[in-house]
Amino acid sequence: QVQLMESGGGLVQPGGSLRLSCAASGSIFSGNVMGWYRQVPGKERESVATITSGGATNYADSVKGRFTISRDNVKKTVYLQMNSLKPEDTALYYCNLYRVLSKMNYWGKGTLVTVSS
Repeated sequence: QVQLMESGGGLVQPGGSLRLSCAASGSIFSGNVMGWYRQVPGKERESVATITSGGATNYADSVKGRFTISRDNVKKTVYLQMNSLKPEDTALYYCNLYRVLSKMNYWGKGTLVTVSS
């Protein structure tokens, strides 16, 4: 079983920065993709950024150049550095781990990011 715990959300002014962290515990193996997703009320959850166990990254067009995803495989933690935040980045941010071979998905409970003046 895998447990994911997000932290680092909060209230920030437009143009500000936040760093989200997601600590994984349980049976973590290589061959997985970790990522950050976000959701606002009334909309579907969308992918923000993903990173493979080998370090390959992918970003939503809306965050390219502003957000950076990284991971520490020893600490079993994935990070999302968010810069130049905009009000439209306001959402509940979820951490995800996807096991490629078993096609199992695991989700954290989410951390709220609010960008407002």
